[in-house]
Amino acid sequence: MRSDQIKKGVERAPNRSLLYALGLTEEELSRPLVGIVNSYNEIVPGHMNLDKITEAVKAGVRAAGGTPIEFPAIAVCDGIAMGHEGMRYSLVTRDLIADSTEAMVMAHQFDGLVMVPNCDKNVPGLLMAAARLNIPTIFCSGGPMLSGKMQGGAQTCLSSMFEAVGAYHAGKMDEAGVQSYVENACPTCGSCSGMYTANSMNCLTEAIGMALPGNGTIPAIYSARLRLAKHTGMKIMELIEQNIRPRDIMTPAAIHNAETVDMALGCSTNTMLHLPAVAHEAGVELDLDATNAISANTPNLCHLAPAGDTYMEDLDMAGGVYAVMKELTKKGLLDETVMTATGNTMGENLKTVSNKNPAVIRPIENPYSANGGIAVLKGNLAKDGCVVKRSAVAPEMMQHQGSARVFNSEEEAITAIYGKKIRAGDVVVIRYEGPRGGPGMREMLNPTSAICGMGLGESVALITDGRFSGATRGAAIGHVSPEAAAGGVIALVEEGDTISIDITNCKVELKVSDEELERRRSCWTAPEPRVKTGYLARYAKMVSSADKGAILTL
Repeated sequence: MRSDQIKKGVERAPNRSLLYALGLTEEELSRPLVGIVNSYNEIVPGHMNLDKITEAVKAGVRAAGGTPIEFPAIAVCDGIAMGHEGMRYSLVTRDLIADSTEAMVMAHQFDGLVMVPNCDKNVPGLLMAAARLNIPTIFCSGGPMLSGKMQGGAQTCLSSMFEAVGAYHAGKMDEAGVQSYVENACPTCGSCSGMYTANSMNCLTEAIGMALPGNGTIPAIYSARLRLAKHTGMKIMELIEQNIRPRDIMTPAAIHNAETVDMALGCSTNTMLHLPAVAHEAGVELDLDATNAISANTPNLCHLAPAGDTYMEDLDMAGGVYAVMKELTKKGLLDETVMTATGNTMGENLKTVSNKNPAVIRPIENPYSANGGIAVLKGNLAKDGCVVKRSAVAPEMMQHQGSARVFNSEEEAITAIYGKKIRAGDVVVIRYEGPRGGPGMREMLNPTSAICGMGLGESVALITDGRFSGATRGAAIGHVSPEAAAGGVIALVEEGDTISIDITNCKVELKVSDEELERRRSCWTAPEPRVKTGYLARYAKMVSSADKGAILTL
């Protein structure tokens, strides 16, 4: 066993004495040591139940003959961090999580791992760690929140909560109305109830093969989630025995499957940062250019919030991620030969699966659209690409041309939006919010929600080198690369410039001549870094561009 490095022989007697200090018995030390990476904390609603999930995982490990040993991972709640300096510390935790997990596992020589994440950066961070470490690993997440219910029974969720603030500033809702959303939008523990980033990534753990069926969709408060956790704990012992490792699972074909499922589900645009980063750790280079090719062949089958009015519990009842995958196999869109953490191939896993609700998961013969939920746009404004959640864009905004309203920070933009200075037809440009320039690539959920809440979601577009929450809807185009801080063309946009957006044909253009852009470039100088000390300053010096997954480079 790998853990023999710390527990076997006279040479390891000092190490063993410290394991004795933990109260571990000879019987426990004779078994595989399974690291349980617990992302529990008391500030993130999606993580407040992970103590119970972790205990259930440990019970499963013990039942199958292993010795579980728990250690922590940090987690940030993007919703709580939203709209202030704290959001700079969201994306950057992905790499802290991966690095700290690597350090713990290498120092203590575990035989296998069970990752217990839930919210936005923990899932990709721990997937990155799993691929990097390449010892038997499986995921068991905390599960999604149930949707909220307003008085009268209408379902709601966090995206409606943010849009309520915009409605208040537009004079369409009073404080009592906002408070009603506060009290009802997030009714349980779990990752927020729409197809936002956390649920997108948890669903993709199934699609990529690193979790058991149901991991992405079983609600956090259901007892089925505890049963899943116990079965996950049992399953890691099989993976250790068979020596099935993450890189046996996260192959190029499996990552292609994940991108295909991403398109069918209509996942968050943040997956376009996280999948390339995970692939990179697995030794697979994932080019953003491949995204549109996959999207062109993959029908969009789901419109969960914010794209529609169904929620994660509805997807679960309809058969979950596997039911979506079963639809995709009807047209041969998935590689069913890939190995999964069940110990079986994807095809074997899907044999008995069916779509239980065609209103939630459209049959592949009757999709919402013939192409996938995410598009990568290119043009002179984004030479290396930018992304949009196409499935959450109103039909009338699929093509849009308007005057640029230029802001050098999220705060400047939100002040203008709430001050009613944005008009129908405008294109709001928010720059210097990229991975390096932010630093940290903040999510722009507040500006997009303000635009929608004020009734401008079908007439105003937003373009940024920052990113968006999965709760964002509308013509919100993010990840513009190169970013402004790196001298990308977005840094050269001036107030009143015409910007043309053609989501259907994957194009975005600044209607300014090359000669004029060169003149502007000759006058441009990079701004002083916003942050000059601490982790963010180090991050800004090491981070790659968004089109490369915002990975840290040596």
